[in-house]
Amino acid sequence: MTLSSSFGGTARGGVPPLEVRLLRNGIVESRHRVHAVVGDGRGRVLMRAGDPQQLSFVRSALKPFQATVFVGSGAADHCNCGERGLAIACASHAGTAMHAREAFKLLWGAEIEAEQLQCPVPECGRSPLEHNCSGKHAAFLATCRQLGWSRESYLQKEHPLQQEVLKRVGDLLALPAAELLTARDDCGAPTLQLQLAQMALLYAHLGAGSQADLERLSRAMLAHPELVAGEGRFDTELMRRGHRQVLSKGGAEGIQCLSRVGEGLGVAIKVEDGSARAKHAVALHLLEQLDWLTPMTLEELRGSFLHPAPHLQLEVIGELRFD
Repeated sequence: MTLSSSFGGTARGGVPPLEVRLLRNGIVESRHRVHAVVGDGRGRVLMRAGDPQQLSFVRSALKPFQATVFVGSGAADHCNCGERGLAIACASHAGTAMHAREAFKLLWGAEIEAEQLQCPVPECGRSPLEHNCSGKHAAFLATCRQLGWSRESYLQKEHPLQQEVLKRVGDLLALPAAELLTARDDCGAPTLQLQLAQMALLYAHLGAGSQADLERLSRAMLAHPELVAGEGRFDTELMRRGHRQVLSKGGAEGIQCLSRVGEGLGVAIKVEDGSARAKHAVALHLLEQLDWLTPMTLEELRGSFLHPAPHLQLEVIGELRFD
């Protein structure tokens, strides 16, 4: 299935992927190939490295868009969750007591028992509240209660909740929901296979501030970055140091998405082998090229994410080119 009709990027040659190298005492030990794209809110590919039509599952980078149903249905206001509740609904969190407590508060406000969560109990955990997707699942359940939908089958693709998510994502991409390919994510919820250009378009919308539900969610993520991931984690540290100007949300298997607040630009990154360290290195490399962070902020983040150990260093070869 091809989903490229409304996008400016094509799989032309001449723009190679980026390469991330792991150096051990200055000697190359490993390499990762990485595709990246910058797009605007009209679906145009502005800059790229590699293939903007590269297909991948968006994984947890979908969470802010899944949460639009929570906001748009009135469920978020009904349970009085505030910005902290919106942030945890978008989170891939560390499972700390703070994160579990915020997911519990969301459920409490909606008068739902935590036992109704269908995300797994993490290894060595005691409750599904500790799962990194518990906030998303809590928002799903609160939405179902608000709209009178079944809470027993809320993860099924055919459920009205998941169909509404597909419709909203399709609207943002200017595609019929029926054309979106779904698969089961590790938490049990549906995720989507998208082109990188489509992921960039979603994040261009998220940061643009022109749609009320997305603006509320982006503002919450920037106000409470500690809830979106956790102390020392990439999304949290980038948003914390980015002066509320850069949104960041990663996904498993080498997915990283970024947005420049108020400018309607989105960035999507895919590491072919799924490496997390490589996507963080590329994100910082692109943020420097795009001039979205100050040199001091970049240096702080490099110190945290480009040097896994004193004898190890990550370097990125290549750059974005105008399409």
